[in-house]
Parts: sequence; structure tokens; C-alpha cells
Amino acid sequence: RFSKFIVRSAAAMLGMMLLAVAFLMAVPRANAATTVSTADQDFMLAAGQVNLSEIKLGEYAVQNGKRDDVKAFGRRMVKDHTALNDDLKTLAAQKDVTLPDSLDAKNQKMADKLMTLTGSDFDKAYIAGMFKGHKKAIKTFKAESTETSDADVKSFADKSIPILEEHLKLVTAIRKS
Repeated sequence: RFSKFIVRSAAAMLGMMLLAVAFLMAVPRANAATTVSTADQDFMLAAGQVNLSEIKLGEYAVQNGKRDDVKAFGRRMVKDHTALNDDLKTLAAQKDVTLPDSLDAKNQKMADKLMTLTGSDFDKAYIAGMFKGHKKAIKTFKAESTETSDADVKSFADKSIPILEEHLKLVTAIRKS
């Protein structure tokens, strides 16, 4: 009897150990399934830079813009790109991607340049930058939507495109007025 008890206990312990090992082996696979390709990660990092830049420059427009429509556009950029960045942060957390929390050198240089301008000079440079930037962002987001195989990244890009297109429409109208 005692030997049967030992055998059963050993078998039960071995079974639990196998389950624990199987569980531990499954965890990395589950995490790996949430990661994204290098191209998708690069897109997410670039999108993060776009959002940070649009937010910061939008804040400058509210403070330094001369025209009311430029200030209103700046407020819109802060609002919309903050929301897009919040969505991107959620996606990045799911995909184990660390987003930037500050502007890179290129975007910081552009922000620094705009900070030196005031009045009509600021308005002109800000609107020109927003026009060029949104055209480029739309192209990048559309390319990502077409090329990615990650459904979540595609969904984020697809959700963002109409917002970026609306911004381009608004900034185009401001340029013409």
C-alpha cells in the first residue's frame, strides 16, 4: 500500500511539474504573438513622433498664432493628436513597443525654429509645415495600412487616415484664405 501511495504521489507531482513547464513554455509564445514586425514597430515609432510634434506645435500655434483660424487649428491638432496618441499608446502596450516620450532631433529642431517666430511669420511657417507634414503622414499611414499583416496596426492606421485627411483639408483652406 505504501509503495502504491509513493508511486501515485510521484506521478501526481511529475504531472504537475509537466503542467508547470508547459505553462511556462506557453507564456513566451503568447508574448511573441503580441509583438510586431520591425516595419510595424518603425511605423508606430514614427506615428508617435508625428503625434508628439503635432501636439507641441499645436500648443505653439495657440500661444503664438496671430490669426484666429491658425489658433483654432492648433487647438484641433492638440485635441485630435492627443486622442490618436492615446490610441497608439494602447496599441504599443499590447505589442510591447516603447513609444517616444519626447521629440527626436529633427522634430525638435523644427519646433525650436517655429518658437522663434511670431505673428504672421509664425502663422505662415506653421501652416506650411502642417500642410507638408499631413501630406507625408497620410502617405505613410496609407502605406502602412496596405503593407502590414497585423490587424491591430492596420486598424489603427485605417482609423487615423480620415482624421489626417480632415486636417489636410482644414490646413489647405487656411492656406488659401
